[in-house]
Amino acid sequence: MATKIAAIAVVLACSGCASVMNDSTHPIKVETKTQAGELVSGAECKLSNDYGTVTMKSGDTTQIRRSGKDLDIVCKDAKNPDATARAISRANGGMWGNIILGGGIGAIIDHNKGTAYTYPTWMQLIFGKTLVFDRTVEKEGQPTLGAEPVVSAMTSAKAASAPEVAAGK
Repeated sequence: MATKIAAIAVVLACSGCASVMNDSTHPIKVETKTQAGELVSGAECKLSNDYGTVTMKSGDTTQIRRSGKDLDIVCKDAKNPDATARAISRANGGMWGNIILGGGIGAIIDHNKGTAYTYPTWMQLIFGKTLVFDRTVEKEGQPTLGAEPVVSAMTSAKAASAPEVAAGK
């Protein structure tokens, strides 16, 4: 009986681990650069996920709502083509604590609330490019490196045949 009570206490203590450890928001710094590598401050940036859109100026830091869904970013500047990016949402330590310690209920709660996830905290978008940022390559005190999205052969083939389909061929 004591073992069952102890097990229940552990599960209840772990439920919502990420909710206890993490706020529902976290800070993100977005910077913009020209293709030559010069920083451009003050571009209008919109960061969007399933919880809504936040508007900010490049060079600033803002709070963004955590989510299991990726974050889409578009920065606009009158002198440059748009800079676009996707920040990949990754499970954080609170989620793994729930899973390892058996808090399945807590993992579900934290997943649904988004507190179990984190985006990269510092990104540098490049005008005229679309980049993907993944915090698995994040290094403390440095901007996360962005990568150009990988286009598969199947996606390329579909894109190449799309004009023919549209023309009725």
